[in-house]
Amino acid sequence: MQGRGERVPRVGCRVESSIPVLTRRATIVRSFGALFRLKLFVPHGTGYDILRGLNGVYENMNTEKATPGRHFIRQIIDEDNRTGKWGGRVVTRFPPEPNGYLHIGHAKSVCLNFGMAREYGGVCHLRMDDTNPVKEEMEYIEAITEDVRWLGFDWGEHFYYASDYFEQMYEYAVELIKQGKAYVCALSSEEWKEYRGVPERPGRESPHRNRPVDENLDLFARMRAGEFPNGSLVLRAKMDMASPNLHMRDLVLYRILHARHPHTGDLWCIYPTYDYAHCLEDSIEGITHSICTLEFEVHRPPYDWILDQLGIHHPQQIEFARLNLTYTVMSKRKLLELVKEKHVQGWDDPRLPTVRGLRRRGVTPASIRNFCERVGVTKYDSLTDVALLEHCIREDLNKQAPRALAVLNPVKLVIENYPEDAEENFEAVNNPEDPSAGTRKIPFCRELYIDRDDFMEDPPPKYFRLAPGREVRLRYAGLVTCTDVAKDAATGEIREIRCRWDPDSRGGAAPDGRKVKGTIHWVSARHAGDAEVRLYDRLFTVEEPDAEADYRAHLNPDSLKTVAAKVEPALMEAGPGTHWQFERVGYFYADHVDSRAGSPVFNRTLPLRDSWAKSRERSAER
Repeated sequence: MQGRGERVPRVGCRVESSIPVLTRRATIVRSFGALFRLKLFVPHGTGYDILRGLNGVYENMNTEKATPGRHFIRQIIDEDNRTGKWGGRVVTRFPPEPNGYLHIGHAKSVCLNFGMAREYGGVCHLRMDDTNPVKEEMEYIEAITEDVRWLGFDWGEHFYYASDYFEQMYEYAVELIKQGKAYVCALSSEEWKEYRGVPERPGRESPHRNRPVDENLDLFARMRAGEFPNGSLVLRAKMDMASPNLHMRDLVLYRILHARHPHTGDLWCIYPTYDYAHCLEDSIEGITHSICTLEFEVHRPPYDWILDQLGIHHPQQIEFARLNLTYTVMSKRKLLELVKEKHVQGWDDPRLPTVRGLRRRGVTPASIRNFCERVGVTKYDSLTDVALLEHCIREDLNKQAPRALAVLNPVKLVIENYPEDAEENFEAVNNPEDPSAGTRKIPFCRELYIDRDDFMEDPPPKYFRLAPGREVRLRYAGLVTCTDVAKDAATGEIREIRCRWDPDSRGGAAPDGRKVKGTIHWVSARHAGDAEVRLYDRLFTVEEPDAEADYRAHLNPDSLKTVAAKVEPALMEAGPGTHWQFERVGYFYADHVDSRAGSPVFNRTLPLRDSWAKSRERSAER
C-alpha cells in the first residue's frame, strides 16, 4: 500500500533498483480510494515503461499482455465490431457542461471521443450538457465549440443540446411514475441525508416513497407548472435504499429551479439531474460507446437502471482515467479562483491549462493531439510529467516554426575594425528542418546587440561564450574577439562591449580551419526593431499543487516576466498568431490578441531545452 507521504509517480518515471542487472519501474494505481503499487522487473535496457506512451504501446489493465497500439477502448470496439454488437456502428459523443472553459483534461476526452469515431469510420456528437441553468452561459457554449474546432475536430450536423430533449425526458419521467418506479418526495436536502445513510449500512425509505401513482403524476405536473418554490419537491427514482452505492439510493431525477435557461429561456422551471439526463441523451442520440472519465464509474449503475426500466436503446458506458499533470491544477473551481482572484489575467492566460490559454501561449493543436495519444488510455489514475507535453510541443514547433534572431536582454557590441557607414547582409536559413522554407537576408553593421548572458568578464571553466580576449562566432556572420568593455561609471554595469572582427570569416567559418566553440546570436543595432516579449513559466513551483493544503501558496512569483527585446526586421512584420523559434532562446508566438504588424508582442511558448527528450536519451544509454 502507498504510504501517506508518497507521491504518485509521473508517467514514465524511472526508479532505480539496487540490483545492478535489473531496472525497476513502478506506477501507482488509484481506484475507489485504494492505492496499489505495481512493481515490474524487466531486463535492463529494454526501455520498458508501465504506460509506454512514447512508443504508442499501452497497458490494458484487463489482460496479462499489452497489445501494441490497442488500448482497452480500442479493444472493446474491436470486439464489438467482430461480434456485430452495434451493426458495425461507432457513435461517440463529447458532452461538456457549458459552465466553464475547456482545459487540457477535456482535450484528452475530445481527442479520444472524436478520434475513436474518426478511426472507426463513425461519428462523434458535440452535445452541450445544459441541465443546470444557474451556472451555464452562452459565452461558454461559444468558447467550447470554438476550442473543439481549433483542436481539429468537426461534428458536422451532430451538434446538440441536452435541453433539446427536455420534453422527451419529461415524458420518460411520467412513464417511470406510471410504472411505480418514481415518486415525488418532499424531504429537504438535509433531511434526505439522514434517510439516505452511509454506504456501510442501509438507508431508510422516504415517507413519500409509496405515494399513489395518480398523486405522483399530479404533483409532478404541478411542479412543471411552477406551483412550488425551489427545493420544496423533487422527483426520485424508486431504486434500492440498501445499495452500497449511494447513487442507487433513490436518485433525484428532477428538481425545481426557477431560473432562466440560456437555450430554452423561461420554458421550464424543473430541470433533470445529470444522472437522469445523461443516459437519456445518449440513448436518444443512438450513442454506441459512452466514453467518460473514471469518476463516473459509480454513476454507471443508475445509468443502466434508468435505461433498463424504460426499455430503450442502451449504450455501453466505458470509463477511463482522467489526465493529471505535474505543476498544474485542473479543478474548474480552482481555475475559477485563479481568474477571479486575479492571479492570472483571464481564462486565456498562457499560464493556465485551458485550451484558450494553451492556444495563446503558442501551443499547436497537433502537439496536443499527439500528447493525448502518447499518454494513452488506462483504467487507473496516474500523474503525467508536464515535460512530456512540453516535448510534444517542441517536437511539432521544431518542424514548422521559422527561425529568427532576437536579443531579450540587449547590450551593445561595437566592432572596432568595421567601417562606421558600412553595412551588408548575411544569408540565414529559415528552418533547417524544412528545406522548402528557404533563406532570408539579415542586415549587419558596425554596432550590434547581443544578449548580456552571452558575455562574462571573469568566466568559469567550460564557458564558451564571449569574454575578454576570447573569440566567438556571430551566428551566420563571422568571428569576433573581445578587446575591451565600457562600463557605467555610477553603477558599474557594462554598457558596451568592443570587439575585432575577422573579415575573412564571413559566413562563420575560419579560413585557417581554427576551431571556435562558442556561437552567439545578435541583431543589427541600426536595423533592429523593438518588441514586447512575455516570458511565461510554470504557474506553480511544486509538482503536485493539488496535494498541498493551500495550492495558492505555491504560485510561482516568476511565472511571467515582460522584457523589451531587440529583434531582426523579419520579426517586426510577424503576423498575429504565427509561431517562431528565436535561435538559441526558445519558441515564441506572436500574440493574436495584442500583437500588431510593426508592433509585435511575443509570448514564450517554451525554452529550447527539452528535459523529457534528454531523460529518454539517458534511459536509452543505460
